[in-house]
Amino acid sequence: MPSPALVHALTVDVEDYFHVSGFADRISSRDWGSYPSRVVANTHRVLDLLNRHQSRGTFFILGWVADRYPRLVRDIQKAGHEIGCHSYWHRLIYDLTPDQFQQDLSQARVLLEDLTGEAVRLFRAPSFSITRRSLWAFEVLAAEGFTIDSSIYPVLHDRYGIPQADPAPHHVRTESGRITEFPGTVFPIHRLRLAVSGGGYFRLYPVRFTAGCLNLTARRTGLPVMFYIHPWELDPDQPRLPGSFSSRFRHYLNLHRTEARMNWLLPRLRFGSMSESLESIARTLSEYSLSEGLYGGLPVPHEIPSTQQA
Repeated sequence: MPSPALVHALTVDVEDYFHVSGFADRISSRDWGSYPSRVVANTHRVLDLLNRHQSRGTFFILGWVADRYPRLVRDIQKAGHEIGCHSYWHRLIYDLTPDQFQQDLSQARVLLEDLTGEAVRLFRAPSFSITRRSLWAFEVLAAEGFTIDSSIYPVLHDRYGIPQADPAPHHVRTESGRITEFPGTVFPIHRLRLAVSGGGYFRLYPVRFTAGCLNLTARRTGLPVMFYIHPWELDPDQPRLPGSFSSRFRHYLNLHRTEARMNWLLPRLRFGSMSESLESIARTLSEYSLSEGLYGGLPVPHEIPSTQQA
C-alpha cells in the first residue's frame, strides 16, 4: 500500500506546438521564429489550472522558449514551481553526439540558471529520447551537474523507450556522479507495459481509466507515479501543421478535452514537484551502475551528423 505521505510527480514540458518531434521532418528549427507563438498564453493556462487546484509541479523548460520569453520562466518560478531543463533545441538525444548534447545542455542550463538565480539540476530529454542508443547521456548529465533525470520510458515505442528498463524510480551510478531516474509510469497487463503517464496517452484514454491505472500502480508498488503534460495540449485552437498521419493523429487527438480532464484528475491524486516526489521514497530506491551495462548493455557512442542546425 502507498504511504499517505506519497507525493506523485506532476511535470510540464514547456515547449510550443511547432517544437514537437513529430513535425521535425517538416519544420526546421531555423524557421521556428516564423510561426505564431502560443507558449506564453498556454503555459499561463497551465499555471492557472494548477493554482486553482493548489498543485505544485516541475516545469521542464525548453531553452529556446526561455531565451525568447524570460518573463515566463520567472512567472513559473514565482508561482512556486520547480524549474527543470528540456534541452535548448529540442533535438532527440540519440541523433546527437555526446559533444553536441553537452553543448546544447550547457547552453540551456546556464540560461535557466541566469534567469532563476538557482541551480537547475533536473532534466527531461525531448520525446524521452534517452534510449539504449544514448545511455551515454547519463555521463554527460552528471558531468554537467544534473542529479535527477526523467527521460526513460520503459515501453516499446517507435520513437523512444527501453522496454526492459526498471519502471520504478532508481539511481544510476556514472563515473561523473549519480543520477536519480524517474521513468514514465507504466501499467502492467500480463507481459505488456501500458504507458499511462500523460501526454498523448492522457488524451487517448478515458480520464477515469488513466486515474484508475495511476492509483492502482501506486497501490501495488507503494511508489509515486509520474504525470506529464505540454502547454499546447490545452490549446485546441492552435494552427494545424503539415505532417504524417500518425504525427497529426497523436498531436491533435482530443485537444479540446485536455483541460476538463486535468480539472477532473488533479483533485484525485496528491501531486507535487519531482523533487518532492522522490524525497518521499528516497530510502527505497535501487541503484544501478552504468559501467555494468544498465538496461541490458551499453552501446558505444558513435559520431552522428547533426540533422537540425540552430
